[in-house]
Amino acid sequence: MSRISVIGAGNGGVTAAYHFSKLGNEVCIYDQEKFDTQIKAINKNNGIYALSEVSDVKMILPGFEPVKKATTSIKEAVEFSEILVIIVPSFAQEIIFKNMLPYLTNKHTLVFMPGNYASLVMEKVRKDMGYDKLSLTYVDVISIPWACRLFEPGNIGIMGIKEFIYAGVFPRKNTDKALNKINTFFPIEMKPLENVIEAGLENINFGGHPLITTINIGLLENFEGKFNYYSDCVSPATGEVSAKMEEERIEIGKGLGLKLRSELDMMNALYNSNAKSVYEFNKTSVAHAKIQSAPNSSKSRYITEDVPYILVPCYEFAKLLSLEVPIIESVIRISSAYNKDNYFETGRTLEKMGLKGKTKEEILEYVEGNMVYSV
Repeated sequence: MSRISVIGAGNGGVTAAYHFSKLGNEVCIYDQEKFDTQIKAINKNNGIYALSEVSDVKMILPGFEPVKKATTSIKEAVEFSEILVIIVPSFAQEIIFKNMLPYLTNKHTLVFMPGNYASLVMEKVRKDMGYDKLSLTYVDVISIPWACRLFEPGNIGIMGIKEFIYAGVFPRKNTDKALNKINTFFPIEMKPLENVIEAGLENINFGGHPLITTINIGLLENFEGKFNYYSDCVSPATGEVSAKMEEERIEIGKGLGLKLRSELDMMNALYNSNAKSVYEFNKTSVAHAKIQSAPNSSKSRYITEDVPYILVPCYEFAKLLSLEVPIIESVIRISSAYNKDNYFETGRTLEKMGLKGKTKEEILEYVEGNMVYSV
C-alpha cells in the first residue's frame, strides 16, 4: 500500500483519487479553496462514486471508494505523501508549484499529468525563487490514463482506460528509481521515454485537439458542442492536414535525436486498437465514442491549453533547429486571433522552460541532469 497525494480535483484528479483508492492505497486529494466543490462533496460523501451507467452508456470500474483525506490545505496535501500526482491545467501548474515550495523536501517526487514540459518550468521557478538546497524529481506523463468525466460533484464516469502510459523523468538519471516507485501503485504500467522533451512531444493531444478544434470552430460554436467530437469533427480532409502536422512533429523529434512514435502507432498501442489511420481510430474507438460532447467555443482547453502548452513548445524547438513548421505555426496564429491573444509570447517558450540561449547539445545535456547552466 502506498500513500499518494492527488493535487487537483477536476475530471482527472477525482478519477485518480478514486482509482488509487480502489487499488488499496491511502489517498489525499487537494484543490484550492476557491475551487472546493469537489472537496466538499467528497467529504460529505466520505468518498467518491464511480457511476455504472450514464445516459444508457455503460461505464467501467463502477463503485464507491472512501478517500483518506480531502483538503484545501496545500500544506496537508504535501506533507501527506512523498508522491504528488498533479493533475491540473497547464496554466495552473506554476501557481500550484509556488504554493507547494515551502513544504517540499528532497524526498518528494512530482508527477505531472499531462506534463507539457512542466518539469523544466518548475525547475526554473525553483531556482528563481531561491530554493537552492531543494533537489526534486519530476515526472512528465504524456496524458492521463483515463477517459473520464465528472457528472456531478463527487461522481465520476470512467469510459475507458489506456493499456499503459509513457513518461519522461527530470533529471533523466532518476528515471528507474522514480518509475519503479510509481508503478507500485499506478493502475497501468508507466513506461520510460528518453527524456521530458520527448514526453512533451509525445502528448497524444498534439495532432487532434488544437488542429481539429481550430478548423471546426464554426460548427462547434454554432451547434454548442452537441455531438461526438472525435467522430463528427474528423473527416478524410482533416486527416490529411493532421498527417502534415504530424510530419512536422516527427521532424522536430529527429532534430533533437528522438525517434518519436506516429500518432497512429501511439493511439493503437495505448488503446489496444489496430486502426489503419487516425481517421479510422477516431471513428471506431469505443472509449472515445462514449464521449457525446464537444468544445463549444474557442475558449475550450483544446485550444487554450493545447495550443500554448503543446504546440508553442514544438514551434520553439523548431525555431532552435531552423525547421519550417507551417501547419503548427498556422494553428497557433489562427487560435491566437480567435482568442485575442499571442500564444507565441504567452505560451510555454524556451525562456519559460529555462532553455533560452542554450544550444541543442546543451539542452539535451541539461535534461540528463548531469550539468546545470545558469538561466
